Amino acid sequence: MSAHDFTIADVTAFPASFPVRKPVTLGIGRAVKRDAVLVRVTTKGGLVGWGEAHHGRCPGAIAKLVDTTLRQLVVGMDATDVTGVWSRIYRMQLASHGMGTAACLAMSGIDLALWDIRGKATGWPVYRLLGGKARDIPAYAGGISLGYQEPAELCDEIRGLLARGYKAVKLRVGDTVALDIRRVEAVRKAFPDLVLLADANTAYTVNDVRAVMPAFEAAAIRWLEEPFAPQDHRSYAQAATLGRVPLAAGENHYTRYEFARVIEDGAITVLQPDLSKTGGITEALRIAALASAWKLAINPHTLLTGVNMAASIHLLCAIDNGGYFEADVAAENPFRDEMCSPPCLVDANGDVRPHEGPGLGVAIDEKFLAAYPLIEGPAYV
Repeated sequence: MSAHDFTIADVTAFPASFPVRKPVTLGIGRAVKRDAVLVRVTTKGGLVGWGEAHHGRCPGAIAKLVDTTLRQLVVGMDATDVTGVWSRIYRMQLASHGMGTAACLAMSGIDLALWDIRGKATGWPVYRLLGGKARDIPAYAGGISLGYQEPAELCDEIRGLLARGYKAVKLRVGDTVALDIRRVEAVRKAFPDLVLLADANTAYTVNDVRAVMPAFEAAAIRWLEEPFAPQDHRSYAQAATLGRVPLAAGENHYTRYEFARVIEDGAITVLQPDLSKTGGITEALRIAALASAWKLAINPHTLLTGVNMAASIHLLCAIDNGGYFEADVAAENPFRDEMCSPPCLVDANGDVRPHEGPGLGVAIDEKFLAAYPLIEGPAYV
């Protein structure tokens, strides 16, 4: 068998979970476990690529879709033909009678794995394949952190993040209007120069936004993320008229087609596609190009493991409208700290840089995956 045979020989998904020992509460509930779906693609020539599909809060179902339907669609195709693989899955699963969102999540993991293979085949890091250059990317402290707690405890958590170099943090709002304002005002008073972002995790109503907007403006909140569900275009349009804090969204919008409407509507001006949801790197490049024409920045939403994190940094190094990297600063995340090699290089200023290794530059410990089997049930209660 030729070492240069790039034919896809196998596609396998690995759903995995771990229970959260110190729960964080946010707009969608109290986190009780964290899930991940890793995707491994192998070529006949022996190359192995890794991707991460978003779990869709039902990781077993996403893994099953990868292992069955999508596997049968792409085995035998050329692993370097990322646009061809993407188009085949789109035509057979998203365009007509397909699984919709689930298929988009599943195909995202395959796409990331294919870019990992392309980089390993050439010996280049993905950012270089994409036409980019390694550079410092500003990062904000995000992930499952900074949740609903007393202001003093919240400020203590932020002090620890500032000591690690972060100059921007994302607060969780969507509790009650009064408590959200109390927390935001306390943090701003304690940290006058800190860049503050806010994420409601779809928990707000238009009246909630109307109520919090004066306080958020006074606290110089840089953006208000996902106040509403992604399909609630009317509420976004109304909320955009209620103040000067930009609205952010995109982690739950899929493919360039949904982003086209978001951009054209004009209410959401901070775009946050997730590479493990929206269609992988292949589709994120198209979304970024579309956004660039409208002078809008891309601030990717990141996911649980180092695979998505590394891919997001490679993308940010390769587009002309890259913004922040969302750093997962959750106190507990073995999928970030133990399952794989570090996804990036972090400096004392809280900036991140990509690794120079081939592909995504992240090595996966398959024995670790086996030690964290799928936990059925909801991740938030």
